[in-house]
Amino acid sequence: MDNYIVSARKYRPMTFSSVVGQDSLIMTLKNSVKSGKLAHAYLFCGPRGVGKTTCARIFAKAINCENPTKEGEACNECESCKAFAEGRSYNIFELDAASNNSVENIKTLMDQTRIPPQVGKYKVFIIDEVHMLSTGAFNALLKTLEEPTENVVFILATTELHKIPATILSRVQRFEFKSIKTPAIQDHLKAVLDKEGIDYEEEAVAIIARRAEGGMRDALSILDQALSLTAGAQLTTATAEEITGSISQEALDLYVAALSAQDAIAALDQLNLIFDNGKNMARFVTDLLQYLRDLLIVQTGGENLHVSERFNQNLAIPQATLFAWIDLATKSLADIKNSLQPKIYTEMMTIRLAEYKGENPSASQVALPADFLAQIDQLKKEVESLKNQLAQIASGAPTAKSSPARPQKSSKGYRVDRNKLQAILQEAVEKPDLARNNLIRLQNAWGEIIESLAGADKALLVGSQPVAANERHAILAFESAFNAEQTMKRDNLNTMFGNILSNAAGFSPEILAISMEEWTQVRAEFSKKARGHKEEVEVAEESVIPEGFDFLSDKITVQED
Repeated sequence: MDNYIVSARKYRPMTFSSVVGQDSLIMTLKNSVKSGKLAHAYLFCGPRGVGKTTCARIFAKAINCENPTKEGEACNECESCKAFAEGRSYNIFELDAASNNSVENIKTLMDQTRIPPQVGKYKVFIIDEVHMLSTGAFNALLKTLEEPTENVVFILATTELHKIPATILSRVQRFEFKSIKTPAIQDHLKAVLDKEGIDYEEEAVAIIARRAEGGMRDALSILDQALSLTAGAQLTTATAEEITGSISQEALDLYVAALSAQDAIAALDQLNLIFDNGKNMARFVTDLLQYLRDLLIVQTGGENLHVSERFNQNLAIPQATLFAWIDLATKSLADIKNSLQPKIYTEMMTIRLAEYKGENPSASQVALPADFLAQIDQLKKEVESLKNQLAQIASGAPTAKSSPARPQKSSKGYRVDRNKLQAILQEAVEKPDLARNNLIRLQNAWGEIIESLAGADKALLVGSQPVAANERHAILAFESAFNAEQTMKRDNLNTMFGNILSNAAGFSPEILAISMEEWTQVRAEFSKKARGHKEEVEVAEESVIPEGFDFLSDKITVQED
């Protein structure tokens, strides 16, 4: 039995011209080869499976080729090209940084750079998954990367550009690989199937191409898996749907048609069939969004890749409705992905989509209450009565006594213990540094404390702020007196705040809630009292002449020790 080679390896590009979906980037590299203007370091970054490592190998082969073509391609016939193809080249070194990420690994590589190439023009070092290098390894690479030995070229490849230190980025030429477009992936898959002599359905190829999400390697891997299911006989739409978990176009046609007819029951029945076939609900919503997008594209003049008659009928759905459906489905997708019951959320989404009736009715279409005219007449009578009363008041005539309004019973409003407040303020005067430190700690942590709460607790504390604190108590001033009262009525208030305050602020005081208005009054009273006490002390200190001897005041001089 012949050794089986997966399609991703078997059909890996060997020349620049066979690379798919990176035209502008390939042109730049070919021009560098033709002109001989090579940088000492390159960085290839981009999503997985788009050709970064492949292009690095082709580029390394091309710059060492003895007879490059006019287009900047390697000849694939010289000794250097043959050695590379057979895996015996001494000028091209590959390092997988995922498993060789230590300082020692990089130092060993650096030792190789000091030895000039024995055969060929350049020594090329390809470091794949370079973002996996340790901090020490990056530091060891820096100097050599900036000033390498002559005839040395570095090619770094990564899928996570943000993990590369800025010091490295400033020393390389950066090439950003793009996700490959779905039509380009489809064309390449068809070419592979034609070479293999395998029959296929167009829709099946399209499903695999969409599922690859811009990665050619993923597309070829899915293709191999699909062909394994049918023993390589044929690629059918059903097989592609089974392998990728995609929803059949017919199922989507019927589902959207039911939504268009505002038939929630039929849409739910179709959803149940899809669910019973083992389809993932998040995948279903993703495919639905793609289907709705296709409807919009075709409506605006784009190419129609769907062949079903039902799809053509669904093209009659208004664009405004499609936009609204896409918005609803997108918002529901997050809940469906995170829920332990995704089917329930998908059913709720289905009902909302089916019940969507377009824009709100105009003001002229709003139904009026049955007794609308009677209400108007009653309002007219009341206005007339008020006019008469005002006229009587202006003329001085007595008016009929109206029954006095019953005073509303005022609820026993919450009042904070002012003795505690006064004690806190007095302590702040006596120990200002400690009080200031406690308050600053609490104020700095208050935003974090509020964000750590949820729902009603968080809403209750909106508009509050710490205004004073000691080791035992913290005063919270509220814009709303009601919120202050409700806060203090919480039995679990201090239990709830205990751990949060301890972690965020470093201490756990008891909460005293007060309205901002009352706090202003308390503070003013304390200040007035403190000023009066100070004046009394000053007067007592100033009068050192015994009572009854005031006449000697001009004769006595006070001297301090």
